[in-house]
Amino acid sequence: MNWEDFRAWGRRAADWAADYHAGLRNRPVRAQVAPGAVLSVLPDAPPEGAEAMQAIFDDFEQTLMPGMTHWQHPRFFAYFPANAAPVSVLAEYFVSAIAAQCMLWQTSPAATELETRVCDWMRQAIGLPDGFTGVIQDSASSATLCAVLTMRERALDWQGNRAGLSGQPRLRVYCSDEVHTSVDRAIWIAGLGEENLVRIPTQGPTRAMDADALRAVIAADRAAGHLPAGIIACTGGTSAGASDDIAAVMDVAEAEGLYTHVDAAWAGSAMICPEFRALWAGVERADSVVMNPHKWLGAQFDCTTHFLRNPDDLVRTLAIQPEYLKTHGADGVVNYSEWSVPLGRRFRALKLWFLIRAHGLEGLREMIRNHVTWAQDLAARLDATEGFEIVTQPMLSLFTFRHLGAEDLDAHNQDLLNRINDDGRIYLTQTRIDGAFVIRFQAGAFTATAEDVAMAYDVITELAAA
Repeated sequence: MNWEDFRAWGRRAADWAADYHAGLRNRPVRAQVAPGAVLSVLPDAPPEGAEAMQAIFDDFEQTLMPGMTHWQHPRFFAYFPANAAPVSVLAEYFVSAIAAQCMLWQTSPAATELETRVCDWMRQAIGLPDGFTGVIQDSASSATLCAVLTMRERALDWQGNRAGLSGQPRLRVYCSDEVHTSVDRAIWIAGLGEENLVRIPTQGPTRAMDADALRAVIAADRAAGHLPAGIIACTGGTSAGASDDIAAVMDVAEAEGLYTHVDAAWAGSAMICPEFRALWAGVERADSVVMNPHKWLGAQFDCTTHFLRNPDDLVRTLAIQPEYLKTHGADGVVNYSEWSVPLGRRFRALKLWFLIRAHGLEGLREMIRNHVTWAQDLAARLDATEGFEIVTQPMLSLFTFRHLGAEDLDAHNQDLLNRINDDGRIYLTQTRIDGAFVIRFQAGAFTATAEDVAMAYDVITELAAA
């Protein structure tokens, strides 16, 4: 394909995308194919010669699309949203066409400086105070890894990267059992070992980390000769929206001199609405905070904003400056590749810039408020329907429930969930609360309406009755 061919196919791609989204409500949300169905019809070997674009496109539509789960479907109520607002998709089109490598200021000054600006826009939007500085990471997993590496280096007086962990005391990191599994992976990759990720019991309806238990465990670790390194708190945990008492966690962290990271990957988007900020009261005292505009706000994946009270600690942990990466003749520039694990960086700031300008904060607030209201209404309707139990109350737009009326409730609700997802009109996922199998619901699709959420009630109750 040359660029003249691209001109025609680019128009076709834009038309296809618009038609695809216009017809999403008519598609089953989750892919309705058996394992191996797609693989079995793909050629075993790559083609030796060029193939016509029309043939490639036909296979895309006929072979691949039936095996796609539609994350942009308005009745996608599973996991957390991975929204892609049309204006964000358009921005990604430009990013792909420019194909810049934005690792250093000099490799694309506009990309670096726009990233600085839009991160500060997001800082203001979610209510973090002056003094926090932001960077766009690929995902919350990477931001959490950066935080754990910084915890490690600070605890070892910046000697871990140079001397390794051999011969050092056992470094300990503390969290509840409600944090995302990306925390476990960060601990593995940082070389600390799963046994040194210490799980603190939770309490209360928000399933918050017990600050007294946290304090006691840290004291016991110090007495045992271990080296506490940091604390990871969460706001809006993946399972059921668990939210730590951030202020109480910060009290412990400050008394113990520990680095703190707050994972608000999903719920952080809701903090553009001032009325929800009580959920993370005290966050301004954290060292590191992460939230994902590529979840609830509508930015095309990947786009994670990572905020730091003192970015010098992160840069000291990650920066490497061989001669070929130095920027000569320009003082005071920021090279964001020194703020993240990968050297290579995409122009992620562009889609966030397009998104915020095209919708405005008030437009994004309205969407989030609607999702919260609709989820609360659905939970109330299910709670008032005979045979249903709300297991965890709505935390923003997320709650869990189960259907009663069977001796083996776990098996019964697994069967109900399977039938709901095989039906295709909506898509839900599961979790466990205190060991019991429950069904999760979260409203977050960018194009969802009140009618879409109302359909969820109809589908759930219809199939439960069946």
